[in-house]
Amino acid sequence: MLTFGTDGVRGEFGKELTEDYAANLAEVAAQVLQCEKFLIGRDTRESGSVLEKAIAEALVQSGVEVELMGVAPTPAIAFAARKHGVAAIAITASHNLYKDNGIKIFAAGGLKLSDAQQTNIEREMVAGDASARAGARPNGNASDKAASNKKLVARRSELLQEYSDWICGLAPRDVFKNFHVALDCANGAFSYVAPEVFSKLGATVTTVNATPDGKNINLQCGATHPSTLTEVVKNVGAHFGVAFDGDGDRLIAVDDKGQIVDGDHLLAISALDMKTHGTLRGNKVVVTVMTNIGFHKAMKNAAIEVLTTPVGDRSILLALEEQSLSLGGEQSGHIIYRDFATTGDGLLAAIRLGTFVAESKKPLSEIAEQAMTSYPQVLVNLRVAKRVESVDSIFKSEIEAAQKALGDSGRILVRSSGTEPMVRVMVEASQQEVAEKVAATLADAISARLG
Repeated sequence: MLTFGTDGVRGEFGKELTEDYAANLAEVAAQVLQCEKFLIGRDTRESGSVLEKAIAEALVQSGVEVELMGVAPTPAIAFAARKHGVAAIAITASHNLYKDNGIKIFAAGGLKLSDAQQTNIEREMVAGDASARAGARPNGNASDKAASNKKLVARRSELLQEYSDWICGLAPRDVFKNFHVALDCANGAFSYVAPEVFSKLGATVTTVNATPDGKNINLQCGATHPSTLTEVVKNVGAHFGVAFDGDGDRLIAVDDKGQIVDGDHLLAISALDMKTHGTLRGNKVVVTVMTNIGFHKAMKNAAIEVLTTPVGDRSILLALEEQSLSLGGEQSGHIIYRDFATTGDGLLAAIRLGTFVAESKKPLSEIAEQAMTSYPQVLVNLRVAKRVESVDSIFKSEIEAAQKALGDSGRILVRSSGTEPMVRVMVEASQQEVAEKVAATLADAISARLG
């Protein structure tokens, strides 16, 4: 059975993630969260509509009212859930390719699930499986249950327009007049919304990878492959570019020189700007263990305190909630403005970045360079036979030896992916070749035992 990773459940459609599993998960989630209504949205992968149907039917049979947003970015789904005070499900595998799909669940008000809520859902899923195997599952006749509890399934496409209007309202009118912006929509859920929003705010927009066909989501494009956008920005002479991932909860930017501006730089820019304007609550920013050493040094120089969490925007959100803070994010491009949203929002972050660039009258290349200087970082993703826990403990001696070789001028992070059977090795050092050598040594040792 699939279990919750760093952000929902995820797996290959038809194998790990089936229609039955999705239906059962939705039904159990409704019971645990005690929800009477669910919003459902999905990204553009071809399995989305199949899973949407299975989930909606299961919820209706359970007496839960369902409203369908259709294709919608994850942050738009969370926004609608927050605005209307209901729970929501986003059918998406985020940055994965189309063969995978997943389910992200938001409690009433658009909030990510707590650890306790996830544990309760998983426990009930296991109990339900055991009951079914014993022939004691008390569901009765599904058609009878549907007849007695059925409620209308409403299609609410206007909810996406509400989100678009809200985003536009966060920036000054015509803020991007005389600006040329390039967008890579990853053939995903922002393919139509993002270009429309930037155009409404006055920008000249060049859009690429915005023709989803169900199979091309994230395919050599978007936030995980921003090199395509770097060429576009240079070729059209854009002031900056933005690459989203498939479900739109994160972004990577490209500056006016065609250089990649990652999540660490975006977060540094925001933190410094918010401190200047007095909106950085607690004078703190929340990051994950993947955040570059350069970010920590930049924040120290600016007298901004940095709180570090495990990987995943859910961990960041938890820290933001617990300490009533306003800004958090991670290197991969999840930027969370907690005063405005309950999850990472690539378009919100893009609009705020663009507004800062426009109002500062400086090119993004200069702004990013001044915000922080990154240490060379090497990240190796190793696919292994199966997901493993506590991989850092398994290879403790190898990691300690590598860290000793780096001394105080670098750091090492070895962790298991929260969503895939992968081990991720990250090495930072003062010199690129040193980081590459240490990362390769560790990767070889891990592959030899777990590959």
